[in-house]
Amino acid sequence: MITYAKDEMVGITELGKSLGSYLDKVTSDVFNKIAIIRRNKPEAVIIPIEEYELLQGAYDRLEQKEIEAILANMNEDDKTVSKTKTLHIDI
Repeated sequence: MITYAKDEMVGITELGKSLGSYLDKVTSDVFNKIAIIRRNKPEAVIIPIEEYELLQGAYDRLEQKEIEAILANMNEDDKTVSKTKTLHIDI
């Protein structure tokens, strides 16, 4: 579990009042992340867009590797079926 310093956490009401200020803190590297607290527990995290894009890219590459591994391990019957059917994946 990730830990947060006290000043890296903000209640949702306070965030609503000072969103610009908190965005400035994250984008200027004052903080790496800001946890949004609701009902005394972290609900979401604000991170810089560059970090989000890096994380999403890593996730996408991992997912692609998993798909490649599944396809590589298919038996011949599955490969025959896969050539005759279309698979739709909603992302």
